[in-house]
Amino acid sequence: MRDFQKPGRSVVMSTRGMAATSHPAATQAAVRILEEGGTAMDAAVAACAVQCVVEPGSTGVGGDCFALYSEKGSDRITAYNGAGWAPKATSIDALLAAGERKQLSRQSPHVVTIPGAVDAWMALTQKFGRLPRGRILEDAIRFAEEGYAVAPRSGTDWAMHTKLLSATAAREIMLVDGAAPAIGSVHRQPQLGATLRKIADKGRAGFYEGEVAEDIVSYLRSLGGVHTLEDFAEYKGEFVQPIQSRFRDRVIHECPPPGQGIIALLLLNILQGMEPGNDPLSAERLKAEIDATRMAYRMRDVLLADPRFANVDVGYLLSKGLADELREGNFPAQFDTSVINSAAEHKDTVYISVVDKDRNCASFINSIFHPFGSGLMAPKSGVLLHNRGQSFELTKGHPNCIGPGKRPLHTIIPGMATKDGKVELVFGVMGGHYQAMGHAHFLSKVIDFDCDIQTASDLPRLFPIPGTDHVEVEGTLPLKTREQLEAQGYKFVSPGYPAIGGAQAIKLDWENGVLLGASDHRKDGCAIGANR
Repeated sequence: MRDFQKPGRSVVMSTRGMAATSHPAATQAAVRILEEGGTAMDAAVAACAVQCVVEPGSTGVGGDCFALYSEKGSDRITAYNGAGWAPKATSIDALLAAGERKQLSRQSPHVVTIPGAVDAWMALTQKFGRLPRGRILEDAIRFAEEGYAVAPRSGTDWAMHTKLLSATAAREIMLVDGAAPAIGSVHRQPQLGATLRKIADKGRAGFYEGEVAEDIVSYLRSLGGVHTLEDFAEYKGEFVQPIQSRFRDRVIHECPPPGQGIIALLLLNILQGMEPGNDPLSAERLKAEIDATRMAYRMRDVLLADPRFANVDVGYLLSKGLADELREGNFPAQFDTSVINSAAEHKDTVYISVVDKDRNCASFINSIFHPFGSGLMAPKSGVLLHNRGQSFELTKGHPNCIGPGKRPLHTIIPGMATKDGKVELVFGVMGGHYQAMGHAHFLSKVIDFDCDIQTASDLPRLFPIPGTDHVEVEGTLPLKTREQLEAQGYKFVSPGYPAIGGAQAIKLDWENGVLLGASDHRKDGCAIGANR
């Protein structure tokens, strides 16, 4: 139960529909779609398109997308893999000969895989939507062309990346007199508005063919990229079967590899064998989460890759035997940990949770990887391009080594939890690498400690940075807990960012016919219920 004498947010409640996003304009756009008879997927895409405009540091049409969808709240869930793949002419030998080492540089054209987001939007709304494209993209187009007020968290992130944006063509659109737009000022992106109009008019062809594709390809090739118009025209995401694992009396559903949803499930499998205790912020509990995360992420770094090119043994990763071994602190001896994934740490994405009046459920995530992605912007179309290719390895023989047509390890993961054959939670966590731990952390707080979804989101966070002995910790963690963990040898550092991640969630109360929504205080957004 919330303590109303303390600052915080109440869970939002509605019977007719619910949307939760990290930006108020996106949540409003989603709710309007719901109230006009659109489905949860229509609303999720509408919200995402708005965020591609008003929250450009976190997402964009030049990024990738994953989704989970349940029709009428059934546990027969559909997943969509909207991860882009590397151009067909990609060559590891050529990259190494050109002097690339260990990891591609952030503003290399080779970090830009074919963006998968727009293809995902079109495929998902065609299958699960009801409203026309023009209506779904209407609010995003208006914000791009007429302007939007820069929100506090978005503006704070923007100001941190002025140097990145000033080094590319993005400076003409994303900066004002060489600086990030001030919080509360009005910013416009007319070129992006025109691109969104093309998508509204022609669907995926408006992005992957014609003027927009030509602009992106010519720009990347001018920088030394090997992208072609054929790469764009031939790109397709895919509907895939979700993976799942049981945690206590719930079934947790995630997108399959190359996403790290499988690592969230592995983490939950490790925690499943532990007694949670009575305090979600006790040193004992957080120690267990830190240690489990370190072991699970080591498995991610040696095994996770595009399953079309590597053997990613889902059954093994989700086996009780592996979880038992890792819980005891024993890393499987057969894996070479001298060559591990060196994917760049990142902090940004947007996650969207929507449930409509028919209880269709959309768990939806869209990202350009790092804040403002690569910082590379196609000048005519206004498309800011992601840097997801930095998640590739440049070590020959590694499962996640870059290659033609290959998708990199992906950190963005939507989630759902079902109970007794029905969806109970539609949830997701932002924050890049943190997301797998974030899913396990959030679900444990809700299921093991009976926290409501807003409280579970609000609790202080920490994250052991992969490949280091440092643990990021938010300043709100109780001092006593921190001191107890430091006494055991844990080395804490500040996140180096305003906060660790963010979250959105919707809980379905089937007995009372009520939807409960939550949105993280770490972002600008909110949850809003539909009224009709």
